[in-house]
Amino acid sequence: MKFRGKMTEIVCIQYFTKIISTVAKLAKIVALRITSTNLYFIFNEKASDGGTRLWCELLQNHFFNEYNMIGVSDEFNEIYLELSTDNLVQALKSSSSAKTLKIKLTKKHAPCLTLENELPSLSSYSRLVIHDVPVRVIPVKFWDEFQEPEMLQFDVSLYMPPLKIVRNIIDRMKNLDSFVTLSANPEGILVLQVENDIVTVKTRFTNLEIPSGTGQNEDADPEFPAEVRVNIRKLSQFLFGQQVNPLRVICNIIHNKMIHFFLLHDDVSLQFFLPCVSR
Repeated sequence: MKFRGKMTEIVCIQYFTKIISTVAKLAKIVALRITSTNLYFIFNEKASDGGTRLWCELLQNHFFNEYNMIGVSDEFNEIYLELSTDNLVQALKSSSSAKTLKIKLTKKHAPCLTLENELPSLSSYSRLVIHDVPVRVIPVKFWDEFQEPEMLQFDVSLYMPPLKIVRNIIDRMKNLDSFVTLSANPEGILVLQVENDIVTVKTRFTNLEIPSGTGQNEDADPEFPAEVRVNIRKLSQFLFGQQVNPLRVICNIIHNKMIHFFLLHDDVSLQFFLPCVSR
């Protein structure tokens, strides 16, 4: 079992760091799945703790100039590791000005992801900053717990308004209640609502674009919008944690069950699932 990757382009190093920072805002402990073509950061929260889920997928050849991996076996040619995102973010702090970044799986006192940052120097000698991030190797028998979530049939699917606008609205709403209700219909209308014993506040977006081929329920009735009530703090974490500047964000709603956000970019995709909270 081996893994080694090297980045030599500063833009890729900085963008990789932003992705890891985004993931760290959403989950403190993640599974890192390493395959010959992709890296995945996966988080599946227990239902008793809230039930949020995260699936972040990176194409390795869009980031790494050199990339070599050998999985657990010929049959299971993948590697699954558990790690702390805070530790990984800390290790990447010195990468913002690095000339190269090497990441490799090592075994010292325990398994580690070792990050080597080659920093610019005024002399002819290179400066290396090395960080060891402890990891736990996940046995094959537990791999089924970290598979890609199925694309379900959603009642309503639409493209989100600019996240900056939604973020500012949610930031104000979270002072009024611990939960927010999102409702949407197939005609591109999205409503955000919070209420308490004193006041009810709504924000309405209209004429939002409807994506094609997302599994939306074709029988959905515009007169009865799909809605879901979610933890406003977790929604705020998702909105404020974004540093990848996605091209588009799709919002999918299963009535009274779940909301699913799908962030689209050329070389990375991120899915975030928030379950409904009953009244």
